[in-house]
Amino acid sequence: MVVRLLTGSTKAAERNGLLKALHVGEVHILVGTHALLEDRVAFHNLGLVVIDEQHRFGVAQRARMQAKAKVPPHVLVMTATPIPRTLAMTLYGDLDVSVIDELPPGRKPIKTVHRYDSSRNAVFGFLESEIEKGRQVYVVYPLIEESGKSDLKDVTDGYESLSRRFPLPKYAVGIVHGRMTPEVKDFEMARFAKGETNVLVATTVIEVGVDVPNASVMVVENAERFGLSQLHQLRGRVGRGAEHSYCILMTGDKLGNDSRTRINTMVRTQDGFEISEVDLRLRGPGDLMGTQQSGIPQLHLADLVEDADMLQQARLTAQRLLDGDPGLLDPRNAPIAAALREQMKDKAVWGRIG
Repeated sequence: MVVRLLTGSTKAAERNGLLKALHVGEVHILVGTHALLEDRVAFHNLGLVVIDEQHRFGVAQRARMQAKAKVPPHVLVMTATPIPRTLAMTLYGDLDVSVIDELPPGRKPIKTVHRYDSSRNAVFGFLESEIEKGRQVYVVYPLIEESGKSDLKDVTDGYESLSRRFPLPKYAVGIVHGRMTPEVKDFEMARFAKGETNVLVATTVIEVGVDVPNASVMVVENAERFGLSQLHQLRGRVGRGAEHSYCILMTGDKLGNDSRTRINTMVRTQDGFEISEVDLRLRGPGDLMGTQQSGIPQLHLADLVEDADMLQQARLTAQRLLDGDPGLLDPRNAPIAAALREQMKDKAVWGRIG
């Protein structure tokens, strides 16, 4: 069994050799990033596509990956929080679902709290007490640097402020964001993983793929400006060890209704599907036959969450109709065929892309 890795930083010579081996079937499992979407990546006989962190890929990108197979491959998409469109597709019955609803052995639930900016000193005091216990802290900001068009907090200013609040030599504060070179980011992440820094100030580059069991606190600044999926992913960076972990959602004093709903949902539950259902209510399921992953659907038949049982019955009825008349050629089905043609006019078919 030959397993290879392909990323954007794979050297040209190694990449060329890998692609040749992949094309002739000498590579059995290829693991990679978005680099796998490139036209040059051609499989000998692609049979299974596993897409992790599904919300990081657009519908067209997922379709492009599946199109690399000679015949439709088996597809497994994985995510902690299904995007609204995918959750809607599961409710309509176009996707089969497997749910992992248990924490790994030894892990404890993460306590999530909401704190306003006016409570910042108390929050800093809590961080200090956790660091004194030997724990480490993430502090996540929505921006890399200050923007004149926004009042959002930024990671550069946050790093300076936290460095003053947690000064050397007693403390060490690191910083990671998307404009750093991969080498610098890896260096800072390695320092944090080895316990050489107590606080890591970051943007959402740490949303996935970061595993530091000793990090017990996640602070999210301007939490009202993050989506539910992002908040749930960020919270998942802590709670990876045996100690009690905490997620602190910091916001301004004024919150809109949707923002308050998102924050309250995060405090109330850690269930990814429940979080996705709230996201579905807030954002809408998007276009099940198109690429839009959220928003108001073209189909106004029911409430996808409240009327799930009725939708299941509707799906079974539609399936029976298609089993008996796959081409919708029966005159009795002419209105359905006409409505479908009108709906799909000038539109590519994406309805099978999960």
